[in-house]
Amino acid sequence: MRSDAASHQLLPKRIALPVFASDALSSVAYAPDEILLTLALAGSLAAIQSIWVGVVVSCVLIIVVLSYRQTVRAYPSGGGNYEVVTTNFGRTWGLVVSAALLVDYILTVAVSISSGAAYLTTAVPALAGHEVVIAVGLVVLLAMMNLRGTKEAGGAFAIPTYAYMFTIGLMIVVGAVEYFSGTLGEAPTAQYELLPTHGYTDGLVGLGGAFLLMRAFSSGCAALTGIEAISNGVPLFKPPKSKNAATVLALLGGIATTMMLSVLLLSQASGVKIVEDPATQLALNGVPLGEDITVQPAIGQIASAVFGNGSVLFLLATTVTGLILVLAANTAFNGFPTLASALSKDSFLPHQLYRRGDRLAYSNGIVILSLAAIILIVAFEAETTRLIQLYVVGVFVSFTLSQLGMVRHWNRALRSLQSGSERRAILRSRAVNIIGFMMTGVVLLVVLVTKFTHGAWITLIMIAILFLVELGIQHHYRTVASQLRVEDWSAKRALPTRVRALVLVSGLSKPSMRAVAAARASHPSALELVSVVADAQEEAKIRQEWEESGLPIPLTLLSSPYRDLNQVVLQYVRGRRRRSPGEMLVIYMPQFIVRHWWENIMHNQTVARLRHALVNVPGVVITTVPWKLGEDAEVEGRQLINDPFKRTDSRVGAHDFTSDEG
Repeated sequence: MRSDAASHQLLPKRIALPVFASDALSSVAYAPDEILLTLALAGSLAAIQSIWVGVVVSCVLIIVVLSYRQTVRAYPSGGGNYEVVTTNFGRTWGLVVSAALLVDYILTVAVSISSGAAYLTTAVPALAGHEVVIAVGLVVLLAMMNLRGTKEAGGAFAIPTYAYMFTIGLMIVVGAVEYFSGTLGEAPTAQYELLPTHGYTDGLVGLGGAFLLMRAFSSGCAALTGIEAISNGVPLFKPPKSKNAATVLALLGGIATTMMLSVLLLSQASGVKIVEDPATQLALNGVPLGEDITVQPAIGQIASAVFGNGSVLFLLATTVTGLILVLAANTAFNGFPTLASALSKDSFLPHQLYRRGDRLAYSNGIVILSLAAIILIVAFEAETTRLIQLYVVGVFVSFTLSQLGMVRHWNRALRSLQSGSERRAILRSRAVNIIGFMMTGVVLLVVLVTKFTHGAWITLIMIAILFLVELGIQHHYRTVASQLRVEDWSAKRALPTRVRALVLVSGLSKPSMRAVAAARASHPSALELVSVVADAQEEAKIRQEWEESGLPIPLTLLSSPYRDLNQVVLQYVRGRRRRSPGEMLVIYMPQFIVRHWWENIMHNQTVARLRHALVNVPGVVITTVPWKLGEDAEVEGRQLINDPFKRTDSRVGAHDFTSDEG
């Protein structure tokens, strides 16, 4: 795609919603499960409190959505939390937020894909045990689709996302009708009782119970992930960008809140049980099962109760839920490369992440995100319950600092002159961000306290490492820029007083003669042939060729009894530099190029290795002179005679400087 086609890649609201909201909407598929799973540790009575935990999570979600609607209007350039915090608190805190967000995006892909793989194996039991392979394959598939371009990927993902919203909405409506009419079926696990685990036999009473409630709340806050991606993706919206982004945020908040609360209500009404260890946590008539049974996710069990197990609508619900969990990772595939591009522009990440690929997508960012997510999936064996313990920490670090940054933004705005109505609007906006800061700050503390020993410490280490890497990359670019900067233009324009050219050869073959011609054409102050010989026979051969050629160029022979070409040449070149530090030293290296790539394996890599070694010698200019096999015939208009028995050139030695790869 041409660069000027970027405007045609902008997203309308109907496409932007599935592109940016799939992560938050998909959390409906696993956030309720995590709440129920955590509360199940304290038994059946504790699990009843899941709806109230969901209500508190919904309140936080609504406040965060309202806050980000203000962020996309105040900072529409696409920097999101990174731009907000950097502008209001400086680079250091901005880098903390960026590191937290990048880690969160990687975890989003790992968690969503792993959860999607679990749902797919539920729908197709024959795939059980292959979750890691499935998850890795899904990451690769998503990456390939995103490399095609943002709009193309969004169009492909829109239909499954809307199918998911329709199916879950239908399940909620039908389930509500059946509940009020008394015809709602039972979930597959409704017949079982929940047995409290050791340490929670008293339910939610006492400090342990309060801690368990906070842990359930922190797990449920996974429903908030993905909201910040819209603030990073404002430039991808069609004009008016900020208004459209704010509208999508409002739709996202309303749909996600409704779906999550409805799923928790139907879970309670149909008797859904979600446990980590069915053998010890589930009982029948007061007797522990003593064996593992398959416990489907909450939506799968609700679909079984509402539509009937094995029905067409049941299969549709489980299938589209698995799809949306996979597509939820697409939010990260939009947010991560965009944020990485902004950081790359500021020299905190490699500059290769800044520019778009040939399909106008940030190709390098997509590839890096995919590789990082695959590493996590393989390391944690695609187990959602293990991965989700690492989740949420990063996003709430960025949430909290971003809210505080917006408070400072409004405080600065209040110091300028405004009319009464403008001042009241700013005060209302600041109040929303203050409440958002307090709520997200509390959630962050709860998450750190409840999940630290369960894996959150790994996330904090990842954030710290990435933060240090960003600082190191910036230091590198600053060092390079300072050393590349020309401070005295008059001195840099002066020509060297003397130029010495060395032509490295092992025999006077056609490639070597072309290198000699190139060196002579540059009219150096001094020119010499340099050849490395291992024994008297090689020395006699090169001397004979040199005498027969009649070249008016001195020949320097370097002895290498140990056959170490690199060290001998390096020693000679460094000696030349020490003796004449003021002269420019240009080294010409002949290189022949084979006609087919597979022919490279039949030639050594002398030129490549020596060129790599010489690059590190200060004050040396390296010129490679290529010569392609059959090139003379092509130039003269003759066809190359491909005769394997015809001797083309007897002077190409086994360690010839020209015997290199194409």
